[in-house]
Formats: sequence, C-alpha cells, structure tokens
Amino acid sequence: MQLPSRALVVGLARSGQAAAFALRQRGVEVIGVDSSTEIDAGRLAEAGVEVHFGTEEEKLLDAVETVIKSPGVPAEAPLVAAARSRGIPIWSELELGSRLLPNPILGVTGTNGKTTTSELLGVMLGAPVAGNVGRALTDLDGKVEPEAWIVCEVSSFQLEDVHEFRPRVAVLLNLEPDHLDRHGSLEAYRDAKLRIFEKQGDGDIAVVPIGFGDIPGDAARVEFEPSDSLPAEPKIPGAHNRENAAAATAAARAVGIDETRIAEALETFPGVAHRLELVAESGGVRYVNDSKATNTGAARRALTAYDAPLHVILGGRGKGESYSELALDLARQARRTYLVGEAANDLAVALELAGVQHEQSGDLETAVRSAAKKARPGEIVLLSPACASYDQFRDFEERGDAFRRIVGEVTE
Repeated sequence: MQLPSRALVVGLARSGQAAAFALRQRGVEVIGVDSSTEIDAGRLAEAGVEVHFGTEEEKLLDAVETVIKSPGVPAEAPLVAAARSRGIPIWSELELGSRLLPNPILGVTGTNGKTTTSELLGVMLGAPVAGNVGRALTDLDGKVEPEAWIVCEVSSFQLEDVHEFRPRVAVLLNLEPDHLDRHGSLEAYRDAKLRIFEKQGDGDIAVVPIGFGDIPGDAARVEFEPSDSLPAEPKIPGAHNRENAAAATAAARAVGIDETRIAEALETFPGVAHRLELVAESGGVRYVNDSKATNTGAARRALTAYDAPLHVILGGRGKGESYSELALDLARQARRTYLVGEAANDLAVALELAGVQHEQSGDLETAVRSAAKKARPGEIVLLSPACASYDQFRDFEERGDAFRRIVGEVTE
C-alpha cells in the first residue's frame, strides 16, 4: 500500500488525531491544523506532528502529497479548497483507515439508527465498532487481528471523501432529509450516502430497505423490512428499533453468524447512550434522554416508541429542515413542548400552526425544570431535540450528559 511521505491533517478532533498518530506510526511526515486553539497538542507534538492552530495559510500545503480531512471540516474550507485546486488528493479519515487496515469491514450508514445498529452488530459479530461512533477507524491500526471483522458506522460527511473504501458488507438503514445545511440538497445528501456501495464488487453484499431504488456498485443485494422474521424480539423499544434489528440481522446472516448468537444479541442488547435512554423515574414520571435525535426524522421515531403522554424538549441548531410533520406528530402525542436554542422560534411557528402547547425555555435547565413541574404520574419527559447541539453544547453527548445531571437534581 502506497502512503504519502508528507500529509496534512485538517481538523484535530478525535478522528483527525487518530489519523495523525496512525500516519506517524508508518513514518509519514504529518502537519496538523485546526481552527480551534483549545486542542491539547501535547501528545501530537510528542508523536512528531507539526501542529498549527488558528491558521489556514496555503503555504502549509507545500510539499504535501495528501490531505486528510476530518468529517466536521466542510469542503469549502480554505485549505481544502486550495488543496483541490492544486490537485492534491483529499481523503477522509475513513478512507485512510480502510487503506491501512486489511480487515473486512461491515459499514453501516443511513439517516437514523446508525449507532444503535452498529453497536448491535458489534455484539452479534463480537467485533470492534469504529467510525462515526466513539472510536476512529484509524485508531484500530495494528490493534486487531488482520482477519477480524470491524463494524464501522459511516456518516455522509465521511463518505464525501472516499475513493477506494470498499466494505465487504454495506448497510443502508434509511434515507431522510438531514444535514441539508451542509450538503445543500437532498439529492447531494443521498449521493454522499450511496457512496458506501460504489466500490463494492463480486462477493460483497449490500443490505438495503425493501423497495429501495438503484444503488451503485456490483454487490449482491439483500433487502430487509421491519416485519422480517427475527430469531428473537429486540429488547430495545420502538418500531424504529425493530427496523434496526431487522437490518442488523440481515447483515449478520450475510456474514455467517448463526441464529442462536443473533437471537442472544437481540434479547440482551440494551441500546446506546443518548438514544431513548431511561435516566430516571421519579413520582411516576419517566425521564428519557434522546439527545442523539439531531434531526426531525429521529425525533419522530422517538415519539412512536411510547404510548404515554409526553413532555418533549426540542431545539438547538437547525439543519435546514421543515418542522411541519414533526409538529403534527407532536399534536397527537405531546402534552406540552419546551423550546431551547437557536431553532426555538422556527419550532414555535410550526407548533403554533399544529396547535401544540409550547413554551420558550431558552436553555436546557429551564426546560427540564419546567417539564418536571408540569409532568404528572404516568407521563414522560423526553429530550428529543430534532436539532444539532452546537449552539449551546460541544456535541450531543455533552447535551445528553447535561440532561442526566439536571434530571438528577430535580428528582433527588
């Protein structure tokens, strides 16, 4: 495998750092750059990475043979655009990881359910889970047996810059409007997602929802639907999670996992943090953390998981979506909604038209405390924001952790 002798890593968060360390281990000269000055550069510097903060000077590209772009960095970023104009190849960290690792990869993408399905497949296969969830793919370089399967959650941002990425099994869970603020259109978002199949060929398998249209590549096609026969019913609640379980079961069968092992995973898998996570029950009121619901499709799925009246906390940074259908769903099930963050006014307009009771809470703590006062026994306080978290939090995990903490304070 041919690696560049000199590479520039743009974006030094989790995946960027993992890419930089993996390249240095292979003897590649690495320059790292990040617009933030809050990154701890100590370990990077110790590894021999030349680190630059708060600068995007084009001279950083001098003698660079490849740019590794972190998923949070847009294609229009100055250094990325300059690299493209110079004809310098741009790889995602996912692309780099797939070139470094000889392992067979089971890739999972889709608008919603990626993390749940990936982690469930990790249990079914007894395999490490990496990619868009938790651990960067390049962080596994040299740490797993070459023949071992790796389950990789794959985002549209990561797929923007793949070239040779070829998962042996690729799963598409669903496709709904999301990240339109980044991709510009549903068509561009769809095109990015479908790149997971582009390099698949003979012997590879593409797992897609039943009736899904054409996909690129030459893999054998396997379709799934929520009504598929499963060896056991999933422990995690909600119709959407049965859909995730059906997709995971189809992929695990394709890999050759036996039915007993699949059944055991379905019956015992508890779900993932920040996704329909029951964090407390007090005075007959349940408090559920669904901070990972960062788009309207995910929030709408969360509503269908419960029969009880809901107090729903919504808002954050919008992604260019309409809130009309979400508002209609809320009108059928939510007793009241509590709006926070930048998208609060846009949400309020949609909720007003749908006749949903709502209040402008401003921030998460105000919303939780208000909902806790108004909720009655048998009802649920649900954080399912339908928006990104970046206006008030570092990420959805920090938002979910804050919800847990506040709930702990109001229920103690």
